[in-house]
Parts: sequence; C-alpha cells; structure tokens
Amino acid sequence: MASSTAIARNVVGIIGNIISFGLFLSPTPTFYGIIKKKGVEEFKPDPYLATILNCAFWVLYGMPFVHPHSILVLTINSVGLVLEFVYVIIFYIYATKKGRKKVLVWLLVEAVFFTAIVLITMLALHGTKRRSLIVGVLCDVFNVMMYASPLTIMAKVIRTKSVKYMPFWLSVTNFLNGLCWTTYALIHPFDIYVLISNGLGAVSGAFQLILYGCYSSWREEEAVSTPNHIQISNVVADATSVNV
Repeated sequence: MASSTAIARNVVGIIGNIISFGLFLSPTPTFYGIIKKKGVEEFKPDPYLATILNCAFWVLYGMPFVHPHSILVLTINSVGLVLEFVYVIIFYIYATKKGRKKVLVWLLVEAVFFTAIVLITMLALHGTKRRSLIVGVLCDVFNVMMYASPLTIMAKVIRTKSVKYMPFWLSVTNFLNGLCWTTYALIHPFDIYVLISNGLGAVSGAFQLILYGCYSSWREEEAVSTPNHIQISNVVADATSVNV
C-alpha cells in the first residue's frame, strides 16, 4: 500500500514538473523578441525577479534538511531558478542604465534577504518540522503573490468584457499546474505548504477559465449583433494596439 502511494505521488509530481517546466519556458518568446530588437522596450523585470526569489525559497524548502521527501519540488524549482536567472541576465544586457541599476539593486536585496533566512533556518531552528514551518510559510506567501498577479487582468476582463488580454492557454496551464501540485500535496506524506498556495492557484486558474468561457461567448454574440462598419473599425483598432 505504501509503495503504491509513493508511486502515485511520484507520477503526479513528475507530471507537475512537466507542466511547471512549460510555465517556466513561457516567457521565452518575449526574450527572443528582446534579443532580436536589442531592447527591452516597455517590458518590466519585476515578474522574473519575483520568481527568482520564489524558486530559491522552494529549492530551500525541498532540501532534505528542511522538508524531507520533496525531491520533485526541489528539481523543478532548481530548473526554474536557472531559467529565471537567464531571463534576468538577458533583460540586464539590453536594458537602459536605469533598468540595469534596478535589476542589480533588487538582486542584491533578494540575496541579502534569502541569505538571512538560510542562516536563521540552519542556525536558529532545529529539526525539519520547525524549518519546514518557517520556510514553508515564506514559500506560500511568495507563491500566493504570484498566483494573485492575474487578478488585475481578471478585473480588466470583467470591466471590458473582453478576454484578449488573458491568454487562454496560459490560464489552462496555470489551472492544471495548481491542480496537479494540489493533488501531489494531498497524497501521503501530506504537505500543507504545497497545498495552500497551489490550491489557491487551482482556484485562480479555474476562475480565469470561467471568465474566458463567459466573456468569449459574450464577445461572439456582440460581434453577431454589431453592424459591419463598427466591426471593421474594431478590427483596425485592435490591429494598431500594442499588447505587451
């Protein structure tokens, strides 16, 4: 029984690794465009800097001396940490002087903060239970902040009744990622810290898909009932807008 449970947990974790890897790769087209244009334009480094810190804490959490039996959490976040560093380096190369300064300052702040947490965890906290508590709570805080970031986009969808600023496949992947890691957390050994943030992520992804279903249908109905000349003007407006 125990072996079959372990196998099930590993299978779910591997699927979670694959889905998460796809999420970590999703900014690749953006950075390919930055390299091609040799400039960052209006893109911001904030999401990638935040993800670096988030991945770093999950890597720490997955260490055997913090939270045993979390090798699959450790592997995917190690990969994510490397990829996010690559994105930030590319941003730094093509950013303005002001943009480069911002990247360096935030990386320094994150390094000091992370180092402080590592020292406290290793020197002041004894036993994996206490270490898991402190590091797990921090992981959840940063993960929830990342999952909450689409809230502004969802609010815009409701306000404009348009889903053009909310990519469908990204919403699907976010939902599947949250659902997969929620399932992983529920299989023995139960992991409350992976469950909390990813459970909220699954709910957030589901809500995005519900919005997509509601407002994509609404837009189609509106298009049918709208005169042709207005439809043409909307197409022209959409074609000239910048979607960052």
